[in-house]
Amino acid sequence: MKQIKKLGLLIVAFVMIFTLTACGASDDQATEATTAAAGAETTAATEAKVELEGQVIVDGSGTVYPLMANIAENYMTEVQPSVSVQVGRAGSSAGFKKFIPGETDLSDASRKIKDEEVAQLEEKDLKMDENVMEIKLAYDGLTFVINKENTWAAEMTQEEIINMFLSGKYKENDVVLWSDIRAEWPAEEVKFYGPNENHGTYEFFYEGVLKKEAMVTTANLQQEYSTLVDLVSKDKNAIAFFGFGYYVNNQDKLQAVKVDFGNGPVAPELATIGEDLPYAGFTRLVYTYLNLDYAKEKPQVLDFAKFVVSPEGAAKLAGDNGFAPLPSEIYSEYLTKLESLK
Repeated sequence: MKQIKKLGLLIVAFVMIFTLTACGASDDQATEATTAAAGAETTAATEAKVELEGQVIVDGSGTVYPLMANIAENYMTEVQPSVSVQVGRAGSSAGFKKFIPGETDLSDASRKIKDEEVAQLEEKDLKMDENVMEIKLAYDGLTFVINKENTWAAEMTQEEIINMFLSGKYKENDVVLWSDIRAEWPAEEVKFYGPNENHGTYEFFYEGVLKKEAMVTTANLQQEYSTLVDLVSKDKNAIAFFGFGYYVNNQDKLQAVKVDFGNGPVAPELATIGEDLPYAGFTRLVYTYLNLDYAKEKPQVLDFAKFVVSPEGAAKLAGDNGFAPLPSEIYSEYLTKLESLK
């Protein structure tokens, strides 16, 4: 009887061992199957990636240039090494003059496209949204910079800045002294500098800040931002305006004016630049405009445009180039639209 009982226990034990072994084998097989499936998926994804070639031509805003050039560099390095993305910096207005007749694929702008430019596009049978896509890239803060030796104008009110740049506000001949702005400041002539009419920054300042009132006739306007940096860095009485990114890259040569918009002085920085942030008074959007017809015709153009609005594009690189990124859902909406193109 005891032998039978022992035999029964052995049988039960054998069945349990067999079952556990079988389960273990199933788990191993399942793991192997999962691994194989993941490998196949990765291989399929790799095979699905199409190696592209050709050119993408971008021109326009000098303000946007550092950001777009950085995006292009990463795209050519990490995504499509056989595609050549050429990024120019002729200025927003000059860029549109190339974009409208179809000389470029994308046109960067530090201000929104004008009604007359939209009309010129329509003359070429190009309609906004249907043939041209407006892409908001990031936020920029219009920054006023002064010489490192300027110890008096490090903080100014928004009104003081606007008034000093208005023609005839202080002097009929526009030879403005610092003491005209505040009596305790030096009785020395203010030297005004800024980008010329080719740049969206000039247009934003003239139209958005000065409200189309005449700028001081003594302002020295330049095509190259590097020239402005050099001029201000050598002139104790200079003040200039341009995008925050150029200030960030030249902090060793210049200082930024803190602006009081009514609640105390605010320094332009990524944490303050935005439509609902403390530096909102001098915040603006920067853009790129895409020729959708070219995007449909040229795979490399569409692919690059997708990269621009991907998480690895403007969203990731804006801060590195002196811009505040937009909410992620805005970039996602652009990407969804581009992926729907046929």
